[in-house]
Amino acid sequence: MTNAASVPSFSPSLSSFSSAEVGSAPSEAGSALAGYGWTPELAELFTPLGEAGLLPARIVRVDRGQCDAVIADPETGEPRTVRFDTRPVGDADMINCPCTGDWAAVDLHAQPMAAVVALLPRSTAIIRKVAGKRSDGQVLAANVDTVLIASSLATDPDLGRIERFLALAWESGAEPLVALTKADLVDDADFIRADVEAIAPGVTVVVVSAETGEGMDVLRACTPGTTAVIGQSGVGKSTLTNALAGAVVMTVQEAREVDQKGRHTTTTRELIPLPGGGVLIDTPGLREVGLYGGEGVDLAFADIAELAEECRFHDCGHHTEPGCAVQAALADGTLPQRRMESYLKLQRENEWIASRSDARVAKARLQKWKTITKSMRAVGGPVKR
Repeated sequence: MTNAASVPSFSPSLSSFSSAEVGSAPSEAGSALAGYGWTPELAELFTPLGEAGLLPARIVRVDRGQCDAVIADPETGEPRTVRFDTRPVGDADMINCPCTGDWAAVDLHAQPMAAVVALLPRSTAIIRKVAGKRSDGQVLAANVDTVLIASSLATDPDLGRIERFLALAWESGAEPLVALTKADLVDDADFIRADVEAIAPGVTVVVVSAETGEGMDVLRACTPGTTAVIGQSGVGKSTLTNALAGAVVMTVQEAREVDQKGRHTTTTRELIPLPGGGVLIDTPGLREVGLYGGEGVDLAFADIAELAEECRFHDCGHHTEPGCAVQAALADGTLPQRRMESYLKLQRENEWIASRSDARVAKARLQKWKTITKSMRAVGGPVKR
């Protein structure tokens, strides 16, 4: 969760409002932003910021150092999109930078130009490890109620990758939901759904086709509030978004015939209001799904966690220990070996992230004390830790 006080100010690129206009807008925010997820709880949280003359806004798009945010228009009271520069004035890591789905406090008459002053605390956040060997985190979407994991039926679903997406979704604090898309291309969708349900305990799995409409009513009923769509390129995320929005709001390209891989059509994360209520965040295809630590793996593999509770020893490592319920389930086929290997792999990734994070914190703490020591020695004062 992001604390608003820890998020730096941001220098936007657009300002065309007077202070008189700004003063009339806070009372209109509730009705204007209700369709974007504004609630009485958020209004109460925003009260001190409103008293300071700031306006609430929801960030609907972030792209190449700029963001679009929806505010209540000071003149009409209707939702209005304003563009801001998102380059931080001070130090800010990737996690604390504005992201699609964030609720922000904005000052439209700041000088020399309008500014995003702070972000409200995030209720949920989808955070993945950045690509490559770095251990930093990247926020894909914020304040999400449902994480919709899209997987295409045009090819055999990669169960290991779905498990990885589920761990990412559970870790966000939102509710995971799996949509098996392109059902019109296969005849064995129900069998595939059974396989996916077996590796997604406690998660709803829906078979859908945006082309024929199959399962779309069920999907709409499962996606109230704010829903973020994640998955690989070519699985039909943008097509699904267009179907739910009832309009062509996202560009769509056909997957390659030879392997059904996508062409990375979507390049930004964009929040789109839905006609039946709620909003949808379409995201670019994820080639790498690095986890960023936490309890998401344990939640995604709840069946293994339940088995572990039956082990003779509470600190069982599930290898050669006597009375290991996990090994017993592997032996009798109740627990597939593939699933256990997937679980262990993701656990190792979490441990690596945790070790890197601890090292980064220790390094920052050491640097802080070096700076303090240097400053105190410069003035001849004592250094206390």
